[in-house]
Amino acid sequence: MGLEKERAESSVIMDAEEFNRSIEPILLRKGKGFSEVPDDRDPNDINAHVKVAFEDVIAEPVSTHSFDTVWVGSHAAFELVKFLCYRLLSTLLAVPVAFVLGLMFGVLSCLHIWLVGPVIRGFLTFLPPALTVWRKLMVLFVAPLSHSMGKSMSSIQVRSSENK
Repeated sequence: MGLEKERAESSVIMDAEEFNRSIEPILLRKGKGFSEVPDDRDPNDINAHVKVAFEDVIAEPVSTHSFDTVWVGSHAAFELVKFLCYRLLSTLLAVPVAFVLGLMFGVLSCLHIWLVGPVIRGFLTFLPPALTVWRKLMVLFVAPLSHSMGKSMSSIQVRSSENK
Protein backbone atom coordinates (compact mmCIF):
# COMPACT_ATOMS: atom_id res chain seq x y z
CA MET A 1 0.00 0.00 0.00
CA GLY A 2 2.54 2.49 -1.01
CA LEU A 3 2.94 4.79 -3.94
CA GLU A 4 3.06 2.94 -7.19
CA LYS A 5 5.38 4.44 -9.71
CA GLU A 6 4.93 1.97 -12.52
CA ARG A 7 1.95 2.10 -14.83
CA ALA A 8 0.24 -1.23 -15.31
CA GLU A 9 -1.64 -2.01 -18.49
CA SER A 10 -4.20 -4.74 -18.81
CA SER A 11 -6.19 -5.99 -21.75
CA VAL A 12 -8.55 -8.78 -22.58
CA ILE A 13 -8.10 -10.55 -25.88
CA MET A 14 -11.15 -12.38 -27.17
CA ASP A 15 -11.65 -13.86 -30.57
CA ALA A 16 -14.84 -12.96 -32.49
CA GLU A 17 -16.46 -16.37 -32.08
CA GLU A 18 -16.13 -16.35 -28.30
CA PHE A 19 -17.35 -12.74 -28.13
CA ASN A 20 -20.49 -13.60 -30.11
CA ARG A 21 -21.17 -16.62 -27.88
CA SER A 22 -20.82 -14.51 -24.75
CA ILE A 23 -23.16 -11.72 -25.92
CA GLU A 24 -25.91 -13.91 -27.43
CA PRO A 25 -27.56 -14.71 -24.06
CA ILE A 26 -27.79 -10.97 -23.34
CA LEU A 27 -29.46 -10.31 -26.67
CA LEU A 28 -31.90 -13.20 -26.30
CA ARG A 29 -33.17 -12.24 -22.83
CA LYS A 30 -36.83 -11.27 -22.85
CA GLY A 31 -37.84 -8.12 -21.00
CA LYS A 32 -34.34 -6.64 -21.06
CA GLY A 33 -33.24 -4.07 -23.59
CA PHE A 34 -35.29 -3.55 -26.71
CA SER A 35 -38.58 -5.34 -27.05
CA GLU A 36 -39.61 -6.98 -30.26
CA VAL A 37 -41.42 -4.82 -32.80
CA PRO A 38 -45.09 -5.81 -32.91
CA ASP A 39 -46.34 -7.28 -36.19
CA ASP A 40 -49.40 -5.03 -36.32
CA ARG A 41 -48.30 -1.40 -36.17
CA ASP A 42 -51.83 -0.18 -36.86
CA PRO A 43 -53.96 -2.10 -34.33
CA ASN A 44 -56.79 0.47 -34.44
CA ASP A 45 -56.91 0.33 -38.25
CA ILE A 46 -56.43 4.10 -38.54
CA ASN A 47 -54.88 3.87 -42.00
CA ALA A 48 -57.22 1.34 -43.60
CA HIS A 49 -57.66 3.68 -46.57
CA VAL A 50 -53.94 3.43 -47.38
CA LYS A 51 -53.87 -0.35 -47.68
CA VAL A 52 -53.62 -0.51 -51.47
CA ALA A 53 -52.88 -3.74 -53.27
CA PHE A 54 -51.89 -4.22 -56.91
CA GLU A 55 -55.34 -5.62 -57.70
CA ASP A 56 -56.95 -2.45 -56.30
CA VAL A 57 -55.07 -0.29 -58.79
CA ILE A 58 -54.60 -2.43 -61.90
CA ALA A 59 -57.19 -4.98 -62.96
CA GLU A 60 -57.63 -6.77 -66.22
CA PRO A 61 -61.14 -7.85 -67.13
CA VAL A 62 -61.80 -11.42 -68.19
CA SER A 63 -62.11 -10.43 -71.85
CA THR A 64 -58.60 -8.90 -72.04
CA HIS A 65 -55.49 -10.38 -70.52
CA SER A 66 -51.83 -9.59 -70.98
CA PHE A 67 -49.18 -12.30 -70.99
CA ASP A 68 -48.76 -13.99 -67.61
CA THR A 69 -45.11 -12.94 -67.42
CA VAL A 70 -46.12 -9.31 -68.04
CA TRP A 71 -48.76 -9.53 -65.31
CA VAL A 72 -46.36 -11.11 -62.81
CA GLY A 73 -43.58 -8.67 -63.73
CA SER A 74 -45.80 -5.61 -63.42
CA HIS A 75 -47.12 -6.91 -60.10
CA ALA A 76 -43.56 -7.40 -58.83
CA ALA A 77 -42.50 -3.96 -60.11
CA PHE A 78 -45.51 -2.29 -58.48
CA GLU A 79 -44.88 -3.93 -55.10
CA LEU A 80 -41.13 -3.28 -55.24
CA VAL A 81 -41.46 0.39 -56.20
CA LYS A 82 -44.21 0.94 -53.61
CA PHE A 83 -42.07 -0.73 -50.94
CA LEU A 84 -38.87 1.14 -51.83
CA CYS A 85 -40.64 4.49 -52.22
CA TYR A 86 -42.32 4.11 -48.84
CA ARG A 87 -39.09 3.04 -47.17
CA LEU A 88 -37.15 5.92 -48.72
CA LEU A 89 -39.74 8.57 -47.88
CA SER A 90 -40.31 7.23 -44.38
CA THR A 91 -36.55 7.17 -43.80
CA LEU A 92 -36.28 10.80 -44.88
CA LEU A 93 -39.50 12.16 -43.37
CA ALA A 94 -40.47 9.98 -40.39
CA VAL A 95 -38.25 11.61 -37.77
CA PRO A 96 -38.87 15.25 -38.81
CA VAL A 97 -42.63 14.69 -39.15
CA ALA A 98 -42.73 12.83 -35.82
CA PHE A 99 -40.81 15.73 -34.26
CA VAL A 100 -43.23 18.33 -35.66
CA LEU A 101 -46.31 16.29 -34.69
CA GLY A 102 -44.90 15.65 -31.22
CA LEU A 103 -44.27 19.37 -30.83
CA MET A 104 -47.75 20.23 -32.10
CA PHE A 105 -49.55 17.73 -29.86
CA GLY A 106 -47.35 18.74 -26.92
CA VAL A 107 -48.29 22.40 -27.37
CA LEU A 108 -51.97 21.52 -27.83
CA SER A 109 -51.92 19.34 -24.71
CA CYS A 110 -50.21 22.05 -22.70
CA LEU A 111 -52.66 24.71 -23.89
CA HIS A 112 -55.64 22.48 -23.19
CA ILE A 113 -54.42 21.45 -19.74
CA TRP A 114 -53.20 24.84 -18.55
CA LEU A 115 -55.43 27.28 -20.44
CA VAL A 116 -58.57 25.91 -22.09
CA GLY A 117 -59.57 23.54 -19.27
CA PRO A 118 -59.25 26.10 -16.46
CA VAL A 119 -61.02 28.80 -18.50
CA ILE A 120 -63.95 26.46 -19.23
CA ARG A 121 -64.11 25.43 -15.57
CA GLY A 122 -64.02 29.09 -14.58
CA PHE A 123 -66.90 29.90 -16.92
CA LEU A 124 -68.88 26.92 -15.66
CA THR A 125 -68.28 28.14 -12.11
CA PHE A 126 -69.10 31.77 -12.89
CA LEU A 127 -72.03 31.33 -15.28
CA PRO A 128 -74.73 29.88 -12.95
CA PRO A 129 -74.60 32.87 -10.55
CA ALA A 130 -74.33 35.26 -13.52
CA LEU A 131 -77.37 33.57 -15.08
CA THR A 132 -79.33 34.09 -11.88
CA VAL A 133 -78.37 37.79 -11.79
CA TRP A 134 -79.20 38.14 -15.51
CA ARG A 135 -82.66 36.64 -15.02
CA LYS A 136 -83.35 39.00 -12.10
CA LEU A 137 -82.29 42.00 -14.21
CA MET A 138 -84.54 40.86 -17.06
CA VAL A 139 -87.50 40.44 -14.68
CA LEU A 140 -86.84 43.87 -13.08
CA PHE A 141 -86.21 46.00 -16.17
CA VAL A 142 -86.99 44.34 -19.48
CA ALA A 143 -90.18 42.44 -18.55
CA PRO A 144 -92.12 45.55 -17.35
CA LEU A 145 -90.92 47.54 -20.35
CA SER A 146 -91.95 44.75 -22.76
CA HIS A 147 -95.28 44.33 -20.96
CA SER A 148 -96.14 48.05 -21.17
CA MET A 149 -95.03 48.26 -24.83
CA GLY A 150 -97.22 45.25 -25.61
CA LYS A 151 -100.24 46.88 -23.90
CA SER A 152 -99.78 50.14 -25.75
CA MET A 153 -99.20 48.45 -29.12
CA SER A 154 -102.21 46.18 -28.72
CA SER A 155 -104.56 49.14 -29.16
CA ILE A 156 -103.18 49.92 -32.63
CA GLN A 157 -105.22 48.53 -35.48
CA VAL A 158 -103.99 48.27 -39.02
CA ARG A 159 -106.37 48.01 -41.97
CA SER A 160 -105.43 47.58 -45.54
CA SER A 161 -107.57 48.69 -48.44
CA GLU A 162 -107.07 48.70 -52.15
CA ASN A 163 -107.49 51.94 -54.06
CA LYS A 164 -108.91 51.53 -57.53
